[in-house]
Amino acid sequence: MYALTIFWFRRDLRIEDNKGLYFALKESERVIPLFVFDDDIIDVLPADDHRVSFIYDALAGMNRRLTQMGSGLHVERGKPLEVLRSICEKLPVHAVYCNRDHEPYGIKRDEEAARFLKSKGIVFRQFTDHLIMHADEVLKKDETPYHVFTPYSKRWLEKLTDEHLETYDTRDMEAHFADGKYARFPSREEVGLKEAKLKAPELKLDKQLISSYDLHRDYPASEGTSRLGVHLRFGTISTREVVRQGIKWNQTFVNELIWREFYAMIMHHYPEVVTRSFKPAYDRIQWRNDENDFARWKKGMTGFPMVDAGMRQLSQTGYMHNRLRMLTASFLSKHLLIDWRWGEAWFGEKLFDYELSSNNGGWQWSAGTGCDAAPYFRIFNPETQQKKFDPKGAFVKAWIPELDTLDYPGPIVDHREARERCLRAYREALDQPI
Repeated sequence: MYALTIFWFRRDLRIEDNKGLYFALKESERVIPLFVFDDDIIDVLPADDHRVSFIYDALAGMNRRLTQMGSGLHVERGKPLEVLRSICEKLPVHAVYCNRDHEPYGIKRDEEAARFLKSKGIVFRQFTDHLIMHADEVLKKDETPYHVFTPYSKRWLEKLTDEHLETYDTRDMEAHFADGKYARFPSREEVGLKEAKLKAPELKLDKQLISSYDLHRDYPASEGTSRLGVHLRFGTISTREVVRQGIKWNQTFVNELIWREFYAMIMHHYPEVVTRSFKPAYDRIQWRNDENDFARWKKGMTGFPMVDAGMRQLSQTGYMHNRLRMLTASFLSKHLLIDWRWGEAWFGEKLFDYELSSNNGGWQWSAGTGCDAAPYFRIFNPETQQKKFDPKGAFVKAWIPELDTLDYPGPIVDHREARERCLRAYREALDQPI
């Protein structure tokens, strides 16, 4: 038993079914719950960023729970290593526990923290919690990573055990939280934040919705998706809980969760995809990168209603239906020949559920540059997509009130001409006959 332990919250903003927290409480006499608003992340975002506002609200809820237990959260803004160093200089900390990150920045941050803590003789323990399986758990027989989703998903399901989905119940260990004298919960203003106007979808694991997920998920006018993305992203719900229920209710839904694990695995093994195409040859594409076209795409003014409705939904709510994420991404990279990284960054600014690995994987899939990508010659026709997935026009009319007026622009490109232009650009990059 460690006398005094820090549990460092990051993308696991809950007390219930939190693996790292469970073991910190189990193996320690007192645990200080810590969260750091990381300057390296916060400094490049607006003070009223909706994701950071969501984090603050989640922390406030956790702090209320902990206060009821006689404890409380210790929250600071700064560089995580400096915050840890300061606390460890003031208090006799014996161990730091946290849940593992899978993205390049988080891995680097934790490696630096591990080196510092080791130099001070402080134990540093990490656990897999944000994902069901660590990136090294699902490998091919030759111990190399999968590049194709279908065999990965089959292997993932084969390896899945009850242990992966175990519930980590901390209710009997609440007395191990350190008392309130260690807590500090600053106001938004004290950490340089403002409350955002956009609010995230309510946390709800809806059995009825998920049970019919495969029937409705492709139709943006219907409420057929779970809206759990932001809660999985920041850990306000346990991934294990979502998978446990998903297995009972709908395999198609579980499959989408495995895609998330797949892209996390890819980023872990191939961190270069953050800035480069997974398939290096695709970095030779001569993008047009027309600033005016990009601005019209962002505003939802391309003249293609299904694309524009999706872009407006994103800007106004911080959410975009998954079918439209594929369509809008394909349209930008293929119809407009704008570098997928431009669009990826825009989604990164706007999405409530922005997660680097999933966003990167989805964009590279749509652009045809990634692993297990849609072939470059598969180019979504926005009009066909609308007829198939919004046949009555309910979705586009909801987001484009001026649709049938002169205020709505004509198409920014001719679909057939844009398709041929895209094929030429990709074939030239890949040295294939035109």
